[in-house]
Amino acid sequence: MKWPNINPLCIEAMEAATKRVNSLTKPLHSLGQLEKMAIRLAGITGHPFPEVSQKAVVVMCGDHGIAKAGVSAYPQEVTGLMIHNFVNGKAAINVLSHLAGANVHVVDVGSYLEEIPEVVIDKKVRFGTRNFAEEPAMTQSEVEQAIQVGIDMVSQLKKQGVQLLAVGEMGIGNTTVATALTAAFTGRPVEELVGRGTGLDDQSYQHKTDIIKQALALHQPDPEKPLQVLAQVGGLEVAAMAGAYIGAASAGMPVLVDGVISTVAAYVAVKLIPRVQDYLFASHQSVEPAHLVLLQALDLQPIIHADLCLGEASGAALAFPLIDAAVAIVREMATFADLGLPNPN
Repeated sequence: MKWPNINPLCIEAMEAATKRVNSLTKPLHSLGQLEKMAIRLAGITGHPFPEVSQKAVVVMCGDHGIAKAGVSAYPQEVTGLMIHNFVNGKAAINVLSHLAGANVHVVDVGSYLEEIPEVVIDKKVRFGTRNFAEEPAMTQSEVEQAIQVGIDMVSQLKKQGVQLLAVGEMGIGNTTVATALTAAFTGRPVEELVGRGTGLDDQSYQHKTDIIKQALALHQPDPEKPLQVLAQVGGLEVAAMAGAYIGAASAGMPVLVDGVISTVAAYVAVKLIPRVQDYLFASHQSVEPAHLVLLQALDLQPIIHADLCLGEASGAALAFPLIDAAVAIVREMATFADLGLPNPN
């Protein structure tokens, strides 16, 4: 698979933004992450006064064969029901995106739905993945098709004027996928990574742990072969999100990463093209144990700590106003020079 070109961050814009931030009427570094975000946004956009007001959310949807192994508290049909909920504008991501002034784009890359609502973007690679407790979840060709869906989707959004992206997902069973991928890539014990997902009881939690361990023993994933690992224990929506991150970086677009599933997709994207990391902002740290492991592996500092674990890009949508705040301080705050004072910084 041929990867798109990704430019390095613009050092000149970052230096100019740093100079501006350090001249504002406040103690040095007193706005914390907002300052760091403003400077990196300058590097991404190539402008010391970045403009990211045009926002979009992409929700990649797909079903998972591994759900047949009883790893979720919810039935498989919920994926399709939630796709309809997105369409009706009644899901959490719809509400939160509306507050932030962002449009939501729902992409079906692999659900079991046979009749897809008209406003859903139909990019289905196949009807769900295979059960990776028994066989590889996907072929490499299917993985590459799903990645391309994400790349192409962001390319279209860029042409429509989108300047800031949030990426999320929907797919029953996908915390199992995210945990398996995290264990495969990081080598951490499965027991340290498994979370409760949609609300598993103790017995189901242990069953989920056992299923993941058995699958990893079956496939023996090689962490240095990310496409192969995705094919073995991944998901179609995870591959599509990885493509979206690659597409955003290629388009020079900052992108907000959501929870554990969104973040494992970001990890895959960075494994494929390390420069993607420069374009990622971690919106929050979820309660899923694997999420912190992934954030640390990516050297990303989460913006929000609110005990979230929903997915859908809900945490990413909540972070939109903080990105706006980072831009606003650079654009609108006075400098010491504006007040006729020497800069103590």
